[in-house]
Amino acid sequence: MNREEIMKILPHRDAMLLLDEAGSREGEAVGRYHVRGDEFFLQGHFPGNPVVPGVILCEILAQSACVLMQDVMTEGKLPVYTGLNHVKFRSPVKPGDTVEARCRIKRAKHPFYFAEGTITVEERLCVSAEFSFAVTGAVS
Repeated sequence: MNREEIMKILPHRDAMLLLDEAGSREGEAVGRYHVRGDEFFLQGHFPGNPVVPGVILCEILAQSACVLMQDVMTEGKLPVYTGLNHVKFRSPVKPGDTVEARCRIKRAKHPFYFAEGTITVEERLCVSAEFSFAVTGAVS
C-alpha cells in the first residue's frame, strides 16, 4: 500500500502519518518510513545530532499494526494506544534511515488488540516492544 491507500485505513494525516508504504503477509504487518530530516519531531531533538524520538518510533509500530486491522478500521473508527510494555530502544534512528516496522497481533478481544513488533534499519534492531490499542468510535 502507498500513502493514499494507508489513509483509507488510518485517520492520520500530514505530519502524523508516519508510513510511506505498508502491507501484510501471513499475519505480519510491514511498514516503512524514510526519515527525510525535515520532520517536525527532529527540530530540537537534538541540534547538530538529530535522533528520531522513541515515542515517534512507537507510533510507527502502532500505525503499521493497524494495517492488519483493515476489516475493523471502518470509517469513524479510531485506533488509540492503551499500553506499551517491554519497550527497548537499542540503536538510534537518524535522518536518511529507512525504518522497517514488523508487527503481529498476539491476541484480540474486541475492541482491544495486543501486539508485538520491532523496528529495524538495514537489519539493525532499533526498537522492540509489546503494545495494545483499542479500536473505538470517533473521539470528539
